[in-house]
Amino acid sequence: MSPLAIFHRLAHDTYSSMSQARSFKASTTWEDIFTRITLWWEQARGLVVVPVFKFLVALCLIMSVMLFVEMMYMGLVVAYIKLFKRKPEKVYKWVAMEEDVECGGESFPMVLVQIPMYNEKEVCEQSIAAACKISWPSNRIIIQVLDDSTDPASKELVKKECERWSKEGVNITFEIRDNRKGYKAGALREGMKHSYVKQCDYVAIFDADFQPEPDFLFRTVPFLIHNPKLALVQGRWEFVNAGQCMMTRLQEMSLSYHFMVEQQVGSSTFAFFGFNGTAGVWRISALNESGGWNDQTTVEDMDLAVRATLRGWKLLYLDDLKVKSELPCSFNALRSQQHRWTCGPANLFRKMAGQIIRSENVSLWKKLYMLYSFFFMRKLVAHVLSFCFYCVILPATVLFPEVTVPKWAAFYLPSLITLLIALGRLRSIHLLAFWVLFENAMSLLRTKALVMGLFETGRVQEWVVTEKLGDGLKTKLIAQEEPKEHHVRIRDRVHLMELLVGLYLLFCGCYDIIYGKQTLFLYLLFQSTGFFVVGFGFVGKYVSAASS
Repeated sequence: MSPLAIFHRLAHDTYSSMSQARSFKASTTWEDIFTRITLWWEQARGLVVVPVFKFLVALCLIMSVMLFVEMMYMGLVVAYIKLFKRKPEKVYKWVAMEEDVECGGESFPMVLVQIPMYNEKEVCEQSIAAACKISWPSNRIIIQVLDDSTDPASKELVKKECERWSKEGVNITFEIRDNRKGYKAGALREGMKHSYVKQCDYVAIFDADFQPEPDFLFRTVPFLIHNPKLALVQGRWEFVNAGQCMMTRLQEMSLSYHFMVEQQVGSSTFAFFGFNGTAGVWRISALNESGGWNDQTTVEDMDLAVRATLRGWKLLYLDDLKVKSELPCSFNALRSQQHRWTCGPANLFRKMAGQIIRSENVSLWKKLYMLYSFFFMRKLVAHVLSFCFYCVILPATVLFPEVTVPKWAAFYLPSLITLLIALGRLRSIHLLAFWVLFENAMSLLRTKALVMGLFETGRVQEWVVTEKLGDGLKTKLIAQEEPKEHHVRIRDRVHLMELLVGLYLLFCGCYDIIYGKQTLFLYLLFQSTGFFVVGFGFVGKYVSAASS
């Protein structure tokens, strides 16, 4: 072999050896990296992840017990009220009102009825009509319609309705303003500034979809007349469209428990509850003394109730006084409502907790009830527990066999809590499973809203008027002779966060089927379906802009 050939062969052999060495070194490096990552994860899992996870489980177990004790306490109070027939008429003085033969209606106090509205042409006629039909001496009542509508058609319709009732002899006023500052609180505050309000003793408030019975004032005002420390008397909401769809039935279950249990317990034990913003009568002197309407949060009604209580005033809730109203039947309307109802109280807790603690007009037990039971347990813990424990931590236990959740916390306790809530509306008890899945799916939205309220971030001051459809929707639902398809934009129906949680639950469920030794996958698969249904917006009725 020639020297040149030998040189080429040597160079080729040397290059091949070097390439094999580099390849061996590279493969060894990737194997080392994978091995090190696995080792680091096992160490982190044992030293950090699992202990933290166990701590979170323990924390959720404590909160579960706290919530259960709170609900048992409220259940016992309601049972005591029912068993011993502790009606408000037995606790507070109440005397039926009758016209004086000599003075006539002049013996009655002057009452202002406020109806705040915003682009609500579907319900304005029925609400104004219901207010104008309230039984009370005509010279002792003023109906005040506060219209913030930006839609000219809505504003014109409300104006014509007011003029129609005015011609029939009703003392009704149509008030507008050139801005929406403060939203509903701002409208109510401006309404109280009119000169004719000075002659009024009490103010009744009804949202645009509420229809009070004619005897509403005769059942509420006597409490205020004969009990000078009472600032507010509020009735219970009754829903005219509860059977419209599955979503409204589930809402009715939650709200029935809220009124029958939570509101009644607060009123009966500590004469305090969160004013629901409508279907109530305020003593105007108490309202003014408490600072009037304040728009520092999106729950101006609860804000006023807290401030009045800190001034030493008492609040009364009447469970047997029902006022007709409407539940949102579109999912986007419900989401906006739930965001405000969760974000607002959390934000109010942040701003008012210090004032509650420092108040000298409230007893220690009442402060404890307001801070712990009303705000901390019902407005914070209940929402956090529903999402973090049942939708995040409990599903993750299938991935961490070292972490176990006792059966009493995973099944027995939530089952008892659910049954307690079902007592508020027994006719819907067969929907309990759907209610649990829906409430857990909605807990994500509520938890986000709660964080925004506590830390005053994002949409903390967002106010979206809940869409109301009134009798118009009923007509459309009954007479669907030629149904039209509405093309819904995907982005209007899809909610990405709910879909991601649904995928997480589906993964955990499948993992439990393959590797797990529990039957948790049954809950996980059903709950993931609940999140997918909510995430894709297949809930409630879809009402297009054209139809409304």
